[in-house]
Order: sequence, then C-alpha cells, then structure tokens
Amino acid sequence: MKAHAPRKRFGQHFLADLAIIDAIVRAIAPRPGDPMVEIGPGLAALTQPLVERLGHLTVIELDRDLAARLRAHPQLDVIESDVLRVDFGALADASPEGRRLRVVGNLPYNISTPILFHLLPFAGRIADQHFMLQKEVIDRMVAAPSTGDYGRLSVMLQWRYEMENILAVPPQSFDPPPRVDSAVVRMVPWAQPAAVDVAVLEPLVQAAFSQRRKLLRHSLGRWLETRGYTGDFDLQRRAEEVPVAEYVALAQAAGE
Repeated sequence: MKAHAPRKRFGQHFLADLAIIDAIVRAIAPRPGDPMVEIGPGLAALTQPLVERLGHLTVIELDRDLAARLRAHPQLDVIESDVLRVDFGALADASPEGRRLRVVGNLPYNISTPILFHLLPFAGRIADQHFMLQKEVIDRMVAAPSTGDYGRLSVMLQWRYEMENILAVPPQSFDPPPRVDSAVVRMVPWAQPAAVDVAVLEPLVQAAFSQRRKLLRHSLGRWLETRGYTGDFDLQRRAEEVPVAEYVALAQAAGE
C-alpha cells in the first residue's frame, strides 16, 4: 500500500514519536472494554496501542483514503465523517450498558475549537477526553482569571470540565512538523456542574469578551440592558477579571 501524503486541507500532521505516543497512552490509561472514540486516527500511530489494550475502538476519520485503510483492521469501527456531524449521544447510547464514552484524538488545529464546542452538549455522556492540541489553545483552555490567556474558551470549558495540561509535544514529534508547539490536555466533566442555560451563557460570555480591553459596561452592560437585567453586577471591571463562577451566576440570573 502506497504511503499516504499528508493533506493540508485536513490539517494533517501525523504523530511519529514513539516515546510521546507511549506517554499519551499511559496518560489515557485505556482498560479492556472501555467504550472509546478516537477523533482523527490518521495513520493509526495512537490507534494501534489503544486498540491493543481496549480490544475494540471506534474511530472517526474524514479522509476517505485513511478511512479505507482503517477498515481493514478487524477491531476498529470506522465512522467516515466530519466529526462536527457526529452525534456523540448516539455513540454513548450504543456503548455497553450505556456507559459514558472516553474520547481521545490528535485534533486538527484548524478546527480544534469548533470540535471542543461540538462536544460540550454531550459532556454528561462522556467520562473523559484526552486531546492533543496547539499549546496556545490549551493555555487558553486552562487559563486563570486576570491573565492574558483567559477568555471565552476558558469560561465555557471550565464551567463544564476540570482540565489539566498533562504533556508537552514538540513539533519534531510529527511528520510533517507543524510550525507550532503542541500539548495534551485532560478534560474530565464535572459530576455536578452548575445548572445554567448554555443559550444564555454563551452569548453572555461572547459579549463580555467582545471588547476585552474596555470595561464591561461598554460590552456586557449593553447586552444585559437588551435583556432587561436590573440586578447588581460589577461592570467596572474588564472581562478577564471575572471568575467563571460569576459568569455562570450572572447567566442564571439573566436567564430567569
């Protein structure tokens, strides 16, 4: 079978460093029978050691040539699709005893944030997520308030997950090497997240960070006015100064 040439339009950078692969697998700690889904298996560098430990693995691959290669593996269930069209709730329903899914993957850097937001509504059906991403994206995901990396992504994900940057991955670990540093993040959904309407929280946070250099009265204040909110919230701060819990509490109040 001829070698697969990485396709730029799919953001393909294939993991080739055996030591890094081993470190990722150990961090994931797959157990036989775990219902696991891998996003973007590519040339199966991570897929093979995972399926050896699991016994069976579901993979989601958009590239039809790679999907055809993967179908030759008897222990893989291959979903040839754009991951943004995949219903992870249906995959969880199909798992043994309806167990929560474990989701892993080397996410394409060009659509990593849309994938994270696509998975957000399914967090209650997921046990954990381990993703390789651009390091600067993970820095934003795990950022604390009052830091330059803290923003919309930080708030939306920290509300729903406990997250940790667990491994640095240099460019030379890939073929071809990307122009950025990578890292691996562990995401574990909170067992009892604050009950909030995402349809309120998401636009609220987006409004807050739309003018992050200005005080919130210029951005979030106007958004709250359109909703008729008259509560007591300190708008004399910048968006990055407000902790996740305060955004969530405000969304709960504004949604009433």
